[in-house]
Amino acid sequence: MEKNIFAQLIASTLNLQERAVAATLALLEEGCTIPFISRYRKERTGGLDEVQIAAISDRYEKLQEIQKRKDTVVKTITDLDKMTAELEKRIRDCWNATELEDIYLPYKPKRRTRAQVAREQGLEPLAQILLLQRERDPERAAERFIKGDVKDTDSALKGAQDIIAETVSEDERSRQQLRNAFSRQAFITSKVVKAKADTDEAAKYSDYFDWEEPLKRCSSHRLLAMRRGENEGILRISISPDDEEAVERLKRHYVYGNTLCGRLVAEAIDDGYKRLLKPAIETEFSTLSKEKADDEAIRVFAENLRQLLLGAPLGQKRVMGVDPGFRTGCKVVCLDAQGNLLHHEAIFPHPPINKRTESAVAVLKMIQKYQIEAISIGNGTASRETNDFIKDVLAGRYNIDAKNNAETPTPQVFTVSEDGASVYSASKIARDEFPNEDVTVRGAVSIGRRLMDPLAELVKIDPKSIGVGQYQHDVDQTKLKHSLDQTVESCVNLVGVNLNTASQHLLMYVSGLGPTLAKNIVDFRKDNGAFTSRAQLKKVPRLGPSAYQQCAGFLRIPGAKNPLDNSAVHPESYAIVEQMAKDQGCSVTDLINNKEKREAIDIRRYVTTEVGIPTLTDIMKELEKPGRDPREQLEEFEFDKNVNTIDDLVEGMILPGIVTNITNFGAFVDIGVHQDGLIHISQMANRRIAHPTDVVKLHQHLKVRVIEVDRRRKRISLSLKGI
Repeated sequence: MEKNIFAQLIASTLNLQERAVAATLALLEEGCTIPFISRYRKERTGGLDEVQIAAISDRYEKLQEIQKRKDTVVKTITDLDKMTAELEKRIRDCWNATELEDIYLPYKPKRRTRAQVAREQGLEPLAQILLLQRERDPERAAERFIKGDVKDTDSALKGAQDIIAETVSEDERSRQQLRNAFSRQAFITSKVVKAKADTDEAAKYSDYFDWEEPLKRCSSHRLLAMRRGENEGILRISISPDDEEAVERLKRHYVYGNTLCGRLVAEAIDDGYKRLLKPAIETEFSTLSKEKADDEAIRVFAENLRQLLLGAPLGQKRVMGVDPGFRTGCKVVCLDAQGNLLHHEAIFPHPPINKRTESAVAVLKMIQKYQIEAISIGNGTASRETNDFIKDVLAGRYNIDAKNNAETPTPQVFTVSEDGASVYSASKIARDEFPNEDVTVRGAVSIGRRLMDPLAELVKIDPKSIGVGQYQHDVDQTKLKHSLDQTVESCVNLVGVNLNTASQHLLMYVSGLGPTLAKNIVDFRKDNGAFTSRAQLKKVPRLGPSAYQQCAGFLRIPGAKNPLDNSAVHPESYAIVEQMAKDQGCSVTDLINNKEKREAIDIRRYVTTEVGIPTLTDIMKELEKPGRDPREQLEEFEFDKNVNTIDDLVEGMILPGIVTNITNFGAFVDIGVHQDGLIHISQMANRRIAHPTDVVKLHQHLKVRVIEVDRRRKRISLSLKGI
């Protein structure tokens, strides 16, 4: 029954068919992963995509949390012997967390408040007398309550007002009314803490020293910036509606005229609003606005991460990885086509050592000896200078033995992001991979491997360290990890994984696997050699039928005897493909290689109660290009040779650049001057756009125009308009 309610609620909230939601919940309960459901269970879900399935999963978890909270609330009120059938029905029918807490608030165990003290003194009947406002002389009414700790009428009336203040502040109608006021008209205000105003750490928050704007218009990045300043003790943040109007609206419900009792009730409301109600709702809106800002920042980060992970791969080529540097030199590694380390050494082509000729000779020798096909240069310190040096070497601008130079291949040169390479190089994963090498070698290997396959290498690094986030250290870390893990899992399964070359860390993101099974697969591969079929996975320790069902379709075996083992066709559908081939009088291999035979197939003939048109359509697409990589092709890029530092920039210049990060307010672009420039969202198009991702994507190569250079603050403003 509960599941039916959940399906109804989720379907209504997400505007999806209830049947599809119910089927998805059933699959999730069976242990199916989101990638598996979206790829191989389209008939059951009605073709829901990963985003919709993830939303169903997240909403289901929230509803389960609310259900647990409801059980606690019911038990607490029942134990207090205050439960009624009507109250229990209200609680059971409630699926809004805020509304549930409002219902519970009057019964919620709390510290000993002023109102509680007054109740213990027997002043609740006096509070009711005041609220009814029928007594002409409240002091005479109060005389009846003078006893014990209540010494006089003034004490009695003050105690009664405390009860009224708390009653009004806990009333559902009062709280909802103030919420409406906050929603409509609340302003968020930021002021600098005077003692910190002139400090260096406060300078970056100068925009918010005296800032005010409607809360509903406050963007995610501004709110998170203000909250960070508040956490660092530099700013004071407050959220408030029009207090005078809000209090007057409350009084309309409780004050019936200008009587003595009415004035006492009005005073109690003023006190309750200032002391209890407004702080509670302000805290609520502070939390809600932070959650909303977190969700937006996490969404932007996840999208950037997706684009980064799905960056174009070079593929299996022999690569030289270069971690550039000035004083400490450039660490150079040579990798084979599988990314294995063959050689490493340091060269010193830049100041202060300036061994350019010796470095050029070393580079050419490595290229020749290891038949290097591509060079990957990190984009950090000395990147531009190293790129120019390498290209000069390849162009023959150094007086080096002509014979050797003629026999040396001319590899392509690429610049890659080195964000997170130092984090990887000091990690346990890197130590396990290269126990005998130091961090500089491991970092250069990571730079080289990122060119070959960004996805396979970047999954080894905590996404927060990859450099594409927006306030990633300020948002809810549990939510962030959940979102980023989902993103990594989605990307890994979208691309597919080579079962015989994938690292343990890459395998753990494959649907249905995880750290233990990933390690077992790698160990099995070491002990038994390369996998020759997907069916061999069943022999891996602890990899049972359920895990096999979830993972098999996402694992590839190039050169397998059965060509379907190198495709996204799931083993449970092999019999369908084999029947198709048999009906065409050929083998599965022939079916893959012969377009005419594939086009002759009428997929409607193969529909069953379990397999429908969506799955059959996917199978036909896969037979057309088995195991195809959905990522784009890698392109070479070159900065403007005449622009090397920020001092070379002139307003109006049009320069080539690479998008390095995307935020809500714009995109950062590397133009080769050691300082990224910003294309503000207003400079992206001659039309209004909702988000920068409508125009640009991560690592996109584009032309930008320099519109402003602030050399003191090292800020570069760029534009896409008029290019």
